[in-house]
Amino acid sequence: MSEGEFSTVETEPGFWASVWEALRGSQRDFTSGSIPRAVLLLAVPMVLELAGESVFAVVDAFYVSRLGAAPLAAVGLTESLMALVYSIAIGLSMATTALVARRWGEGRQADAGRAAAQAILAGVAISVVLGVVGLLSAPALLRLMGAAPDVVATGASYTRIMMGGMVTIMLLFLINAAFRGAGDASIAMRSLWLANAVNLILDPCLIFGLGPFPELGLTGAAVATNLGRGAGVVFQLWMLIRRGGRLNSRAADFRPDPPVIRNLLRVSGGGIGQYLVATASWIGLIRILAVFGSNVLAGYVIAIRVIVFAILPAWGLSNAAATLVGQNLGARQPDRAERSVWITGWYNMAFLGGVAILFITLARQIVAVFTVDPAIVDNAVACFRIISYGYVFYAWEMVMVQAFNGAGDTWTPTRLNFACFWLFQIPVAWLLARSLGLGPNGVYWAVALSYSLAAVVAIVLFRRGRWKTTEV
Repeated sequence: MSEGEFSTVETEPGFWASVWEALRGSQRDFTSGSIPRAVLLLAVPMVLELAGESVFAVVDAFYVSRLGAAPLAAVGLTESLMALVYSIAIGLSMATTALVARRWGEGRQADAGRAAAQAILAGVAISVVLGVVGLLSAPALLRLMGAAPDVVATGASYTRIMMGGMVTIMLLFLINAAFRGAGDASIAMRSLWLANAVNLILDPCLIFGLGPFPELGLTGAAVATNLGRGAGVVFQLWMLIRRGGRLNSRAADFRPDPPVIRNLLRVSGGGIGQYLVATASWIGLIRILAVFGSNVLAGYVIAIRVIVFAILPAWGLSNAAATLVGQNLGARQPDRAERSVWITGWYNMAFLGGVAILFITLARQIVAVFTVDPAIVDNAVACFRIISYGYVFYAWEMVMVQAFNGAGDTWTPTRLNFACFWLFQIPVAWLLARSLGLGPNGVYWAVALSYSLAAVVAIVLFRRGRWKTTEV
């Protein structure tokens, strides 16, 4: 090779240069070039985005834990009630990512923007209906979840505000999903961190009445969270409608387009179903735990909030697989799509394996940050350690599920979740906790076992390759 030929050889940027490109906003074509670098460019902002979502949970738990066991239990029960909202938001988000990514891979950027706009319309309509129900029925819903009278009295206003403001949750999920589908994960990341910055500032001010702010207690946590998420949504909408962005929705795109909405709902049906099944199983689990008292619920809430801090970033890494699968299937490169999933899975396993070691080793020290009540601490530590034993399996389950979703095959994970969580997890949790006398620990073991089973079955189904022929 001549000297001139050497000068034309392109080399891939280094790790830190790629990280900086990812944070800045990469304009790369993810249907060509190095797959590990494509995963890195997508995963870095996606991990930071979902880390931002998990910060919401940890910040609220940190401050609310200062108010006592009843407010903390009310937060846990409200989160379980909000599972329906999260299920719909995540289900619609999966469909949005799949549609936008597929259109993007096909080179139809204008249609990608139209799909994003129609997803927003659908999300707003659903949020209004569910929000009215939550506003009117908050105390009854808490009692339905088995809340004690003091928990209902303490948490009713918190539940009303959280459910009434669910449109901010819905839009935050949906618009970020659209940006991820187009490969612009950095904007999704920035919107979450803006929302977190507002929440982080307002949470202690509104809960404890710092400075000129009123002391609202638990209600203040709900107000701060909704205002923070609302700020993130305003930023998202601005970035979506401005000219010159990677993904752009025009004013005309926001006129209802029945064919696009029908396609969106068709694809999202399986996504909503899979998360309804999964999150409804969590409602079943917390209903089993409720009989063991407020201290157990409080310990569970603390542990789950911190566990989510690790799980959501891992979901962020898994989301890279959804984008790469959708775009590469759109570009008619199914083998590249499959390789992307395996590479993402190994990265995710390494990440969550390290987190598992940290959580198992330092469980008591981490819980001590939130509470010193011995009864709550013991329950939280047990939950921490037992669930962490399955982290390596969770890593693969997440990536495989997102691969199916990115392909638009949302019904395979739905069937998987039903089998592993309703036919296995709930009965095993009841058996271990009540019949075999393991108490709350039996519930935690059921979680670890069911997610590990789901990972093994998901890998088997993925290797069959039927997802490669899904039409979106």
